[in-house]
Amino acid sequence: MIYEIRHLTSYAYARPVPFARCILRVLPREGDGQHVVASELNVLPRAAERQDGICFFGNRTTTLTIAKPHRELRIETISRVEVNRAATPFPALTRAWEEVAALGLTAQSLAPDSPAQYLYPSRLVPTVAEITTYAQESFSARRPVFEAACELMGRVRRDFRYDPEATEVSTPIREAFAQRHGVCQDFAHIMIAGLRGLGLPAAYVSGYLRTIPPPGQPRLEGADATHAWVMIWCGPETGWIGLDPTNDLIVGDDHIITATGRDYADVSPLDGVLVGPGSQKLDVKVDVIPVS
Repeated sequence: MIYEIRHLTSYAYARPVPFARCILRVLPREGDGQHVVASELNVLPRAAERQDGICFFGNRTTTLTIAKPHRELRIETISRVEVNRAATPFPALTRAWEEVAALGLTAQSLAPDSPAQYLYPSRLVPTVAEITTYAQESFSARRPVFEAACELMGRVRRDFRYDPEATEVSTPIREAFAQRHGVCQDFAHIMIAGLRGLGLPAAYVSGYLRTIPPPGQPRLEGADATHAWVMIWCGPETGWIGLDPTNDLIVGDDHIITATGRDYADVSPLDGVLVGPGSQKLDVKVDVIPVS
């Protein structure tokens, strides 16, 4: 499947901002079953300095310095991505989860995709005993790792309520877990915390999910959204597999990856500093359009 992705992010400021320096992670990455055919990033006002690169985790980054006073910041990407992921294995035929945990713990490689990078607590995903206990219910002795992870994914989908007003980016996962509500970021963090609490390598993924309108309804322009999900390492033979706890889906060709990391802090679409007082208003419009 080939998609054209249009993503416009606008920040409107109450007062002029004289200076801003930020890092963007908004362009789709290569690999993991997808190929970036073309992509472009346009920013207004125009940056005084711009540097494009690849971070440690393999994500595309753009560092900007904007020295011109501005009341609005517009970040627009247009990308064409081909997605063709391999079929996932039958869940019951994967290794026992205890074996996978032991293999992850003894991994020697420190490469970006090594399980060693995703075993331990990170800035936004600490170890939470209650979440580990919750995850343990799906991981009975010697159960195949992918089968158990799929059950955990389904339980998160059933037990937690999607509520975009319930949490913020800074909401601790302990709070989101206790309240049993949140958004895709919260559900991904909770599932990752549960898996890591059991010694299983788990990564955070940001990107896009193709949405399909109800039968007979037109597709609404700008109605798609950014999304977040999980990848779990299932052993050296199987490797990494994506799981979407928000929708109880094994990741396939409807998911487009922008960035991967240990948690949201590694993949945030925009972070940095700006100089200037006052409030700001954020507006995001996303279109994920199949073209073939």
